[in-house]
Amino acid sequence: MCGHVTAVFENEVVTRALVRFLALPGLSGEFALITLDNGHDHTRPSTFGPGGLASLDAALDEIAARSPAPVAIGVTGKPFVFAVGADLSGVPAITDAAMAREIAETGHRVFRRLEDSPVPTFAFVNGVALGGGLELALHCRYRTIASTAMVAFPEVFLGLVPGWGGTQLLPNLIGIDPAVTVVVENALAQNRMTPAPKAAELGIADAVLEPADFLERSLEWAVGVLGGDVTVTRPDVDRSAWDDAIARAKAIVAGRTRNASPGAVRAVELLDLARNGVVGDAFTAGTAAEDDALTELLMSDPLRASLYSFDLVNKRAKRPAGAPDRSLARKVTKVGVVGAGLMASQLAMLFVRQLEVPVVLTDIDQARVDKGVAYVHGELDQLAQRGRLHPDALNRLKGLVTGSLSKDAFADADLVIEAVFEEMSVKQQVFAEVEAVVSPECVLATNTSALSVTEMASKLEHPERVVGLHFFNPVAVLPLLEVVRAEQTDDATLATAFAIGKKLRKSCVLVADAPAFVVNRLLTRFLGEVTASVEQGTPVAVADRALDPLGLPMTPFELLTLVGPPVALHVAERMHEAFPDRFSVGEGLKKMVELGRSSVYSEPGVVDPDLVGIDAGDSPLTEEQVRERAVEALAQEIRLMLDEGVVQAAQDIDLCMLLGAGWPFWLGGITAHLDRTGVSERVTGSRFLPRGVASLPA
Repeated sequence: MCGHVTAVFENEVVTRALVRFLALPGLSGEFALITLDNGHDHTRPSTFGPGGLASLDAALDEIAARSPAPVAIGVTGKPFVFAVGADLSGVPAITDAAMAREIAETGHRVFRRLEDSPVPTFAFVNGVALGGGLELALHCRYRTIASTAMVAFPEVFLGLVPGWGGTQLLPNLIGIDPAVTVVVENALAQNRMTPAPKAAELGIADAVLEPADFLERSLEWAVGVLGGDVTVTRPDVDRSAWDDAIARAKAIVAGRTRNASPGAVRAVELLDLARNGVVGDAFTAGTAAEDDALTELLMSDPLRASLYSFDLVNKRAKRPAGAPDRSLARKVTKVGVVGAGLMASQLAMLFVRQLEVPVVLTDIDQARVDKGVAYVHGELDQLAQRGRLHPDALNRLKGLVTGSLSKDAFADADLVIEAVFEEMSVKQQVFAEVEAVVSPECVLATNTSALSVTEMASKLEHPERVVGLHFFNPVAVLPLLEVVRAEQTDDATLATAFAIGKKLRKSCVLVADAPAFVVNRLLTRFLGEVTASVEQGTPVAVADRALDPLGLPMTPFELLTLVGPPVALHVAERMHEAFPDRFSVGEGLKKMVELGRSSVYSEPGVVDPDLVGIDAGDSPLTEEQVRERAVEALAQEIRLMLDEGVVQAAQDIDLCMLLGAGWPFWLGGITAHLDRTGVSERVTGSRFLPRGVASLPA
């Protein structure tokens, strides 16, 4: 690469391509083995920036110059990591399309040397292989994979495309439909990865080997292939399946991004192009199209926004702002859960699965208790059936989950969390009963979604040990945990809450004890504007698709169905009590709850006959007007939340919305989007973030 591009990546942690020439038993001639290693342990995976690509290029030059020539080339990685793709650290400083295109073309040129090699090439995927790392492996003729390894193409999730051959090579190796799953569907499902056995089943890898002696066995396998003792067969790709698979890909992108993600749309186009194969000019044309797409996307605001989101999730979320010193955290050896309904049962499952400590549920009658315990046992059984839990672990974890009608069962608990009906008096009574039997150091937590934690703790002898732990439904899936500090919550309690959140593998954000905290407050304001437009006379269908250009994972009324009208009404009423000038309680929502309706639709696109007329006002809005009202309301509410000190900074609001509400990565968090579109300054008079964050340089 030219010096200009290299200078942009001046802080690159260079992945070195280290060459060894091996004399292997049964092989006449040397085997050239390249090991990719950036000099760090597995916590800093190997990536490819200009320096890394240059090192790989030089390694291939060294091999080509060897006399006599090696009979084969293999590529592997450092312990636990093969490679995780392009180094994106310098991307924010790329200022012109020529630089972007050089990055795209260089990756293609270097990797293609493995594809076009005059001797057989092997990828020994010893650990995680993501993005460009997987693309490097696909350029090799044969692949082994460690049984513990994972592979994925996360690019579409970040607003990019697999741009170094992935969109062309993968569908021509495993078929177009599974390639759609790996490239598009998995990426848009919170970056789902493919484990080694599944990768082999799909045909991404030719052999699965155990990690303990993976490299030795891989070399033996390669010698077998070279000597003809091991035969690798691959089925012909069914090209008649292309149209149906591409239609499925388009439906996935439309359903999950409303076609608002340029990376997702371009990825489908590139997969479609791959139907022409990867031989000769067809592969050249396919990679040239990848160059065009990557150049365009690298120079786009959505990518800058995605990298900002990625940085929040991978850095800020791991070091929560405002969290007390971890040394203050108390040890938790037993957990109590008050309630045995669905939410409480999900919490019990999470605690026993991640903490592996005794968990006891209580409720008002034995039938409820038994149902809650049975739910957890059933979930554990399903994990075992899917091979994710060893039979010994299954029996041990099931034995840790018990139920009781008496809160005396909490006497030796270190943490008790309540998940009962959202009524202040009920929760105060629960805490009073629990406090009477637990130790003074036992942390009392509430999963309330809207009520004041301070008021909940106000009648206790030790209100300082009460904290909010607001999980999101479904508990096992959504990674956000809002940690709510009440007025008297002490540092030891708060530190314990953060320590538990980390062990539960949740991303914790510290929030003040303000009405509905962060996510529910913003979603309630957001939904309130949409439902208000309906009652003003805007047709339901118009209001429901008004936000499609944002690419949100659900339309407003799909979200209402997921949350449940009773819960939405409860939160709306609490918010109206707190802020009557900004939050209203819609008559349509009240009617849905009165009629027991879970959706405004009786069938897709058809408004429930009993709800016809909720849009009977005489001042209908256009889609654009509904959308404008909604985003302006968000800007106003966020400014007020920051002024109130609900969170430490605007970045925490972005983190909450990304992880708790599915806000698209390529929009860069809600505040970044409002800044980039000028809404922040128009509504509040100033930006939320410094200029240039999550957008192209000015």
